[in-house]
Formats: sequence, C-alpha cells, structure tokens
Amino acid sequence: MSGADNVRVKVNPEACMGIGQCEMLEPDVFIVDDEGMAHVVEGSVVTNERALELIDRCPSGAISIDGNSVDDPADDPADNSADDASDAAG
Repeated sequence: MSGADNVRVKVNPEACMGIGQCEMLEPDVFIVDDEGMAHVVEGSVVTNERALELIDRCPSGAISIDGNSVDDPADDPADNSADDASDAAG
C-alpha cells in the first residue's frame, strides 16, 4: 500500500445520528462522544478503499473523504517551503 492510497475522512455533524457504526468498524479512527456525535481522531488516515466502505456503511451518510490523498503536496503547506528556498537561491 502506497501513501497515495491513504485519505482522511470527515464526519458531517449535521448528518451524524450517533449510531456508532463507524466507531465499531474503525475504533482507531472514529470516536462517538457522550452526546452521541461521531468525531475523527486527529491525524487518522485510512486507505481509499476502506474510506469508500466506511462511507457506504454509515447509516446516516455522514462520512466523506476529506480533501486530497495524504501524500499530495497540495494538502501540506509545509511542503512548499523547499520550493521557496530554491526560488530564493536561484
């Protein structure tokens, strides 16, 4: 599995019904709080294939893919610092 296959997921709080299916399927990625709202554990990633399965299995349709693949430089502003340094030297 390459890093480009990894994605972040997010939960739409307005759609989440707090059923807990996500937490049951991926307890290291999702947590349901005391108020019955699912949240993504900070820094968590799953494979794109797993994300699509989680999206499909969420009864309320509250899960979606959050942005680009994890290794996409556009997803990490810190990656632009090397480009800026080479521009300044050139």
